[in-house]
This record gives sequence, structure tokens and C-alpha cells, in this order.
Amino acid sequence: MGHMYANKKKVGEELIFWESHKQALVANWIDVEDHYFEPPALKLISLLSSNKAIDDVGESNGVDRVIDELSQVLDVYEAQLGRFKYLASDKFTVADVLHLPNLHSLMGIASTKKLIDSRPHVSAWCSEILARPSWTKVFSDA
Repeated sequence: MGHMYANKKKVGEELIFWESHKQALVANWIDVEDHYFEPPALKLISLLSSNKAIDDVGESNGVDRVIDELSQVLDVYEAQLGRFKYLASDKFTVADVLHLPNLHSLMGIASTKKLIDSRPHVSAWCSEILARPSWTKVFSDA
């Protein structure tokens, strides 16, 4: 039955693999996004997109620690994206899609944009996926 689906013509671009070993790589990067990328990304977006980041005496509310945490994740991404065009392979998958909202927000904050821009492979990946017509349409329809 699996072959029947695998051989069907699809409209548009599939975001998954039909081969289980390739889809396992996608699932791995979905887990990385969920457990390692998203937590520090969301915390930085929350802290840095408001005035909560710096208190009256100029101390950061743990921002440096969270930037370090996200930096370590982005170092892993930089190495992976040096091997493949996208996170799981040379094919755009749901693992990349899940990063879009947070990447969009991070690119709008100068200090976190620098984290991405300073890593050439991460920067190229980010620019490419944020420019995809399906993502830009989200904002043109708003």
C-alpha cells in the first residue's frame, strides 16, 4: 500500500519523505527545533521585543545566558547546514517550516539578527526559507 501512495503524483512540494529512514532525520530536526531552538528563541523574542530586557540598573534579565544557549544551537545548525541546503537534507521539509515564525521574529531584533547573520550557512538558510513564496504570502494576505 505504501508504494501506491509513493508513486502518486502530488501537487506542490511535499514536506515529508516517504522513505522511513529519511523521514526519521526530519523527525530528529523537528525534535531539535522543539527542545533546543524554540525555548531560547521564544525567551529572547519575549525579552528583547519589549522593555523588560533591561531593568533600571541596566542589568540584563538573563539575556546573555539565553543568547549563549541559542548561539550553541545555531553552531550546530551551522555545521549541519554546511552539509545540506536545509536542516534534514537538501530538500525543504516540515523541519524547516517549523522554524519560520521564530526566525522571522529573531531577524527583526538587532541583537538576535546578528547571531544568525554571523553564521554564513544559517544566514543563507534563513534568508532562503523566509523568502519562500508560501511564507511571504502569509504577510501579503494579512
